[in-house]
Amino acid sequence: MQAGPVTTLFLDIGGVLLTNGWGRSSRKLAAEHFKLDLVELNERHHLTFDTYEIGKISLDEYLERIVFYEKRDFSIDDFKTFMYGQTQPYTDSIEFFKQLKQRHGLKVIAVNNEGRELNDYRIHQFRLYELFDAYASSCYVKFRKPDIDIFRIACDIGRVAPQQAAMVDDRQMFTNVASTLGINCLHFDSLAGIKEKMKTLNLQNG
Repeated sequence: MQAGPVTTLFLDIGGVLLTNGWGRSSRKLAAEHFKLDLVELNERHHLTFDTYEIGKISLDEYLERIVFYEKRDFSIDDFKTFMYGQTQPYTDSIEFFKQLKQRHGLKVIAVNNEGRELNDYRIHQFRLYELFDAYASSCYVKFRKPDIDIFRIACDIGRVAPQQAAMVDDRQMFTNVASTLGINCLHFDSLAGIKEKMKTLNLQNG
């Protein structure tokens, strides 16, 4: 494939379109709400969360490992409801990328690290299916950022040469790794900032 104008946009979700699905601050709130030992919760989380994010275990199995390895006075459904409730949308950011997609006729592909149940919930709850054409989410493709193979898979899914793709992510390491393939990478530090950075790209139909 020949390089040319950017035709395809790879978008992260947590930190760009929505708050993080299950980050440090959410786990801290959960520990306070359910009266859990935060240090132990985080330790168990770090030991097994990668396995959940690449789709090797279910959300129930993940929670059995980090919370429900002993009897609790709340249910696993109570805990999942709390988890889902932590996500909030960045509405202005979602609208900006929808407009960008329409204006330039871009394909938009999710390239994000997320477990299946959380990913499915977030996409449905915040109607991200109206923005995305396809998903290279870690839970579906079995690779997590910064594994370079997830970016190769995103290019394959989009049928796009790396030089014709642009990636937006709030993690500098991830954009650094993806750029080694020739993908045009933009670090998301704020919506105002990404609007300026987008002006540097040769977007199709520009």
